[in-house]
Amino acid sequence: MALEWWHWIVLGVALVVAELAVPAFFIIWFGLGALLVGLLLLVAPAMGMTLQLALWCAASLGMVVLWFRVFKRSDHKTRIGQSDGDTIGEIGLMAKAAAPFERGRVRFQKPLLGSEEWECVVDEAIAAGERVRVVSVEGSFLKVARV
Repeated sequence: MALEWWHWIVLGVALVVAELAVPAFFIIWFGLGALLVGLLLLVAPAMGMTLQLALWCAASLGMVVLWFRVFKRSDHKTRIGQSDGDTIGEIGLMAKAAAPFERGRVRFQKPLLGSEEWECVVDEAIAAGERVRVVSVEGSFLKVARV
């Protein structure tokens, strides 16, 4: 069975739509490769099945490599959402007492990550009004310890 150009277009659209159901951001490259082969087959209809499959594999693999090498660089100096380096060690004042397994609130003199007050968690009970130091960032909470 020989594949026509529209078979590749349908396969490409189906794979791109399948990416919506499978949020891995990987299937889309195979769909775009199939769309490319469909367009090439429309221009040059004399391609054999082996060449079509080879072009699809090469185009899909090329797009995956291009994505990871060029567009998705991970050598940034800062990681979005991970501001541990800027916040650890900051000194604040407990605005609301906290105990283990209970959240408290800590207030900083200057805004920290855009806010003066943050919810916090502690390992030992800390009363309101005590000075604390940020030990780590755990999700959207700060983990603090007595100074």
